[in-house]
Amino acid sequence: MIDLHTHTLFSDGELLPSELVRRAKAKGYRVIGISDHVDPTNIEMVVAGILRLKKDLKNYKGITVVPGVEITHSPRGLIKEMIAFARKLGASYVVVHGETIVEPVEKGTNRAAIEGKADILAHPGLITEEDVVMAKKGGTFLEITSRKGHSLTNGHVARLAKKIGARLILNTDSHSPSDLIHSEDAKRVVLGAGLSLQDFAKMQTDAMELVKRITGPET
Repeated sequence: MIDLHTHTLFSDGELLPSELVRRAKAKGYRVIGISDHVDPTNIEMVVAGILRLKKDLKNYKGITVVPGVEITHSPRGLIKEMIAFARKLGASYVVVHGETIVEPVEKGTNRAAIEGKADILAHPGLITEEDVVMAKKGGTFLEITSRKGHSLTNGHVARLAKKIGARLILNTDSHSPSDLIHSEDAKRVVLGAGLSLQDFAKMQTDAMELVKRITGPET
């Protein structure tokens, strides 16, 4: 399992980063990205906290830990500069909280994330075909999620991504221990989105390419 969308006590998750990593390893994860929610008020604090963990990553044996952020419910006019600022602060990758149908996300957030070259657009809801085309061209991954509610539009996202050739990534959006999943659960989520096991394998390969790009080839 490679999962680049999880949360800790730095935002609204239930676990300390170290406990999240330990539990993910016990589930068989190879890579876990910690991407706590940020907006302009807390981004510096959250990135500073996760970078303290980064200093000790050599002690986390058997699992790669990647520090990131999830820009969440920020005004679309701020998203591009926040993506750049997160990277300047030292976040290895940036997720943007997309236009899920179960939350009142500002219309245009998906487009702002793609134009700002976010690494991952999380739960993009009823994303438009035009935005999927832009995501393909810009290299932004579109998320297939196991998260309750957000997952309602997995099929829509998967269908357009397959049609256009945009890259997909499977994430859990974990907030609690029960949100972490085994690889067999992940496969069922992918199949439920109308994709195949071959698609799942490609998603894992593409996700590892992303991880190597943001952490280095030694991963």
